[in-house]
Amino acid sequence: MTVDGKTLLEVRNLVKYYPVRGGLLYRTVANVKAVDHISFYINEGETFGLVGESGCGKTTTGRVILRLVPQTAGDVLFEGKSVFKADGRQMKALRKDMQIIFQDPFGSLDPRMPIGEIIGEGLLIHGVKDRKEREKRVTDMLNLVGLKAAHMRRYPHEFSGGQRQRIGIARALVLRPKFVVCDEPVSALDVSIQSQVLNLLKDLQKEFGLTYLFIAHNLAVIRYISDRIGVMYLGKIVEVGETEIIYTDPLHPYTKALLSAIPQPDPTLRRQRIVLTGDVPSPVNPPSGCRFHPRCPIVTDVCKEVDPEFVDKTGDGHWAACHRV
Repeated sequence: MTVDGKTLLEVRNLVKYYPVRGGLLYRTVANVKAVDHISFYINEGETFGLVGESGCGKTTTGRVILRLVPQTAGDVLFEGKSVFKADGRQMKALRKDMQIIFQDPFGSLDPRMPIGEIIGEGLLIHGVKDRKEREKRVTDMLNLVGLKAAHMRRYPHEFSGGQRQRIGIARALVLRPKFVVCDEPVSALDVSIQSQVLNLLKDLQKEFGLTYLFIAHNLAVIRYISDRIGVMYLGKIVEVGETEIIYTDPLHPYTKALLSAIPQPDPTLRRQRIVLTGDVPSPVNPPSGCRFHPRCPIVTDVCKEVDPEFVDKTGDGHWAACHRV
């Protein structure tokens, strides 16, 4: 993929395999191919949405990018420098610029710590030793996410799910990062709360000039918040393009099937539903050729044998990996 001077993050042939061990000597007998040679880039100030079925490798991609789990192969460049080659001191500095908002708004918070300490912990680690300064910055951040300074002394169990997610957002942004991985930040929330959190994320992005990798399986959420979208299937990205182009003129048959499943609010409208047959193959033993071919409605013999190349099909940044496009 071609990138330009505005690119903040670039993923190059990223691979993450989890070993499957067994036998008397507990040797590696197979690998779960969670992420298998994917590439994309994210420009400064944009939101790149990563969408796909559960288990396709979206969350693993986000965590490998941040080095929360080690990669198997490939590289990630942040502002032109390799994240995986950074030593301990360099990685600590990178942590200020690269943060994550977790999916579970309760499990990601320490139940034994008041939220003032949870949010301010990163400031302490990164050199803000003055307690009054930390409390001021925590208070300012709480106000920005819609909470009050009085909440600083409370514990996570005293808040609702939406409030806990706001706490998670405050913790991620208190260090003023440049890049944030949003790992399904609204999937555990009520629909009415989802819209509030999404609008909050958009407002904070505009105020601080943030860049998001937004991971979700809800296509309506992805369309609302994303500038560009990557569609992922069984460890591979099968299509990338600008949001409206993906939704109005999808190229890959998997993308078309996903979009056909979106409910229509108008009962008088009729859309042709593309029903995929069969189950998602196992990432331990993915099919040969195109990984989507066992469920593809337009499969050919070449699809079963040759892995399609991921190329710009239209010449204007609409990428897809399909022999039939």
